Amino acid sequence: MSSTLKSNDFMQIIKGRRSIRTYDSTYKIPKEELLRIIEDAASAPSSANLQPWRLVVVDSDEGKEKLRPLVKFNTKQNDTSSAMLLVFADFKSYENAEYIFNKAVDEGKMPAEVRDQQLAAIQSHYPTLPKEQINDVIKVDSGLFAMQLMLVARAYGYDTNPIGGFEADQLAEAFALDPERYTPVLILSIGKAAEQGYDSVRLSPEQITFWR
Repeated sequence: MSSTLKSNDFMQIIKGRRSIRTYDSTYKIPKEELLRIIEDAASAPSSANLQPWRLVVVDSDEGKEKLRPLVKFNTKQNDTSSAMLLVFADFKSYENAEYIFNKAVDEGKMPAEVRDQQLAAIQSHYPTLPKEQINDVIKVDSGLFAMQLMLVARAYGYDTNPIGGFEADQLAEAFALDPERYTPVLILSIGKAAEQGYDSVRLSPEQITFWR
């Protein structure tokens, strides 16, 4: 995504986004470009910068056949998209804390003493939290990543569709992930739109905002 993106261009990306369900099935996003999209999206914020989102890219015929019965009401997206992006959240994302904070120190983004304080807090606190509490945190963080991924994809000229209708209890195991560690958040289809999509009605700022 261009670093010189102007504010009006950004608003075009936001307001021009459509939820697309039918894609050009002959177009495949190059792997290198998809990795750049993911890299840009991964600048999303997260609690303690633990970045709990994990992504399974399903773009092969074999992978899509495996996914198809798990997205019963969304097979059109599965069949025509360039890829289906399975967004998971990692219950043990805190295990990456040492790597993340050491790298921040090495790159001059954090003083060593701050790293030591934060690492001590994370390593003593996170493993003791109830799973339900961690679940809430990592799903919010992964949702921020997913939304940013949709906007970044749009900036690259692609369209997406967020999918919540899938067999959540089967998804991780079907794609060789430990279901006790990785919980599904949502699925995003991505590709070149083969339809224009349609605009949708939004509640006004006055309807969704409370001033106190």
